[in-house]
Amino acid sequence: MANATEKKREARDRRHRRVRTRVIGTPARPRLNVYRSLSAIYAQVIDDTTGTTLVSASTIDRGIASQVEGKSKIEGAKIVGQVLAQRAKEAGIDRVVFDRGGYRYHGRVAALADGAREAGLEF
Repeated sequence: MANATEKKREARDRRHRRVRTRVIGTPARPRLNVYRSLSAIYAQVIDDTTGTTLVSASTIDRGIASQVEGKSKIEGAKIVGQVLAQRAKEAGIDRVVFDRGGYRYHGRVAALADGAREAGLEF
């Protein structure tokens, strides 16, 4: 019998698979994927046609970890979104499709998206 943690994980996986049937990253408009752990948040811009990660950022990246230190998780997520958008712009990416990874668009996930939008990424 599965415990509560396993059930939550399975439910998130089901939601993510359901979203992924509709959200596909192309070279013209790659997918911005979000993964949220208890201690960190990770974001990647992915081209699904080739299966490659074009740009990534997380709260454990060396450059970002020093900026995030001492701030709340939501503030850290916003910084990750801004850095990701900056890196995407440098790679020539300005439009993405947002994949919330089965998480509610709330809290850290929404903060990351807002930070990316503020830095000029369109989705």
